Amino acid sequence: MKGLHQQSSLLSALAKHNIVSTEKAGKISADFIRQNKPFLRYLVEDKEINAKDIASTLARSFGCPLIDLDSFDTSLIPDGIRNEKLILKHNALPLYLRGKVLFVAMSDPTNLDALEEIQFNTGYATELVIANETALSLCIEKLLEADSDALDISDSDAKALSGIDVQAERKEEESIGVGDKEDAPIVVYINKILLDAIRKGASDLHFEPYEKSYRIRFRIDGILNEVARPPVSLAARMAARLKVMAKLDIAERRVPQDGRIKLALSKKKSIDFRVSTLPTMWGEKVVMRILDSSSAMLGIDMLGYAPKQKQIYMDALAQPQGMILVTGPTGSGKTVSLYTGLNILNTEERNISTAEDPVEINLEGVNQVQINTRAGLTFPSALRSFLRQDPDIVMVGEIRDLETAEIAIKAAQTGHLVLSTLHTNSAAETLTRLLNMGVPSYNVASSVTIIIAQRLARRLCTQCKAAEHIPETELLTQGFLPEQLSEIKLFKPVGCDYCTAGYKGRVGIYEVIKISDITANLIMNGANSLDIAAQCQREGYNNLRQSGLEKAALGVTSLEEVNRVTNA
Repeated sequence: MKGLHQQSSLLSALAKHNIVSTEKAGKISADFIRQNKPFLRYLVEDKEINAKDIASTLARSFGCPLIDLDSFDTSLIPDGIRNEKLILKHNALPLYLRGKVLFVAMSDPTNLDALEEIQFNTGYATELVIANETALSLCIEKLLEADSDALDISDSDAKALSGIDVQAERKEEESIGVGDKEDAPIVVYINKILLDAIRKGASDLHFEPYEKSYRIRFRIDGILNEVARPPVSLAARMAARLKVMAKLDIAERRVPQDGRIKLALSKKKSIDFRVSTLPTMWGEKVVMRILDSSSAMLGIDMLGYAPKQKQIYMDALAQPQGMILVTGPTGSGKTVSLYTGLNILNTEERNISTAEDPVEINLEGVNQVQINTRAGLTFPSALRSFLRQDPDIVMVGEIRDLETAEIAIKAAQTGHLVLSTLHTNSAAETLTRLLNMGVPSYNVASSVTIIIAQRLARRLCTQCKAAEHIPETELLTQGFLPEQLSEIKLFKPVGCDYCTAGYKGRVGIYEVIKISDITANLIMNGANSLDIAAQCQREGYNNLRQSGLEKAALGVTSLEEVNRVTNA
């Protein structure tokens, strides 16, 4: 009888606001008795009644606040108040604490039993907030799925998850007075954060302490997103835990430190994290870079090269000597482009050596050297050693100075294939950067084979992208050619449960040029970057802007995103 009374109250509120007609309300009331499911779930399964309309109407009728769970970050939900049994029983989700009051999201404001039971089990006073039934069910499903994947572990079996000897860590922490029994939840929480980052495709994790707050952010598809705000009182413990995992000195909090963590996801799959700590005013900031070796195994077809660009790169890789330069800002995908090339070249017949700072991805069959300037192992010294080790292919992580450039060019001129990177904005600027370093023009002209300038743009989500109409005058202003206008189909981001703000994944935008005889002559004659860029255009090579517009015209990314990454 109690359930029927609640159903009647809900129907009356919906009928009063014309969400449900009086005639339909009678039909629903009679039909619902034969159904074995929650009333509101039964209602929203009727496609004629919108879940959002129901939620906003009930919020007004019962005087309760309304929450949009589509934009709510479930990682903010404190672990200690999650009770899977109660959540599923009442379709009620505890959201956050404010003082001693626990705010609970429900779609049914008449279910007071749920609030009383949650209050009894948690010890907190409860406050109701209304959520729409569809979003609430989806949110609960995702949360419990994530919990089953990441949180169902204890301190004693954390070793199986992270590949770290927890007991040894505990002894080390206790030896300097850091560890105690209260740290066990920190182990679980940190492991959950790392797994969430991997699952969401993050490239970097930022753990940031401030005077009155502590936040955790993930860089997803090149953009930082806040994912959690743990209590600021946990800042020191979380930093200590991460430092122990990375085998750093947790007693030293005054200077930056660098380390690595290997996270074993299974017997065959592991992920490496590069860890950097930095003392700030309010504690140690920790930044972790996810180093996933599978990114080097994607294959060149997955990187986004146009057919002509791919062919130029493949032809250069097939040459026995010469220099391939990849250029772009930090985070533009240079490393993946180089490793993809190395993976193609990595055969039994070739001796490949790399000098990197740091070594980001481990490649079986490649001799990788970690630069250590304190010990005297620099790029020039590593390159000199390579040339005494019968190399076929050499990769230099970055050409930073004249000495490194001269040795790399010498190697390219004496029968070796050399791959390296520079930090410049375009292919033409790469050539002038080498000249400005002091490399003789004839060495640049005779050794450099191709230059790849690149950026990474966010890829539009295929599930939710929507067509976008832009006036032709604006398209011409943006850089499209008149003959392209009839074929252009532009799309814009929307956002859904499968993506982040309408984007999912990234795609490369490239400028790939081969050094022709004419370009070589320009270099020899001291031409500037504008002259070289103009010659590349005459030879039919797309610059970064043109390549980006092509990606937008194909619906791979948005014009807005192309403007962001090409600085238009």
